[in-house]
Amino acid sequence: MTNSAAQSRLLAFYSGESPDDRGRKLASILNWNDGELESVHDFIQWMFPLRERSGANPQAPVLDDATVEQFQSRADLQEKLRASLRRMLRFYGLELKTEGFLAVVKAQNFAARSANWLTAGNHNHLRITRMIKSLKTLGLGEEADALFACLRVIYQRQPARPTSPISARTFQFWQDAASADH
Repeated sequence: MTNSAAQSRLLAFYSGESPDDRGRKLASILNWNDGELESVHDFIQWMFPLRERSGANPQAPVLDDATVEQFQSRADLQEKLRASLRRMLRFYGLELKTEGFLAVVKAQNFAARSANWLTAGNHNHLRITRMIKSLKTLGLGEEADALFACLRVIYQRQPARPTSPISARTFQFWQDAASADH
């Protein structure tokens, strides 16, 4: 797929005009239950695209400068990206607060939801890295910073033990994603 084809396909997916490579529209994915979000592994690359090709879903589009510019300049795309973020935050037992200032905080169901991802070596840690990078790249840097700030607190408060739920290496990936100039 050429860059321009990938660009138009991703923009059409985010605009609700066409599905991803598996025939799923963004609105459908946003309505999936938590079990579907956990068990399906090839949607996150469409919801949170990056400039690098995905090893887990090589058919997913790769961001180019023109696509990034569209996301950064179009309020409709930013709002849909924010909706993707909110859905994934709910999946993790977190929520985006926008009153006064942006913050990501633990939701009331955090204890139950975090049992699903707050475990050593969990694949959701990679998803979170992708989310932070994508948000930064596509113009939602404040949201990415808020997510990282919440994750930093969770990391710092985790019990010290040989197999901590979040490894120092994972936290470094999150920190690098949050601080990089995308």
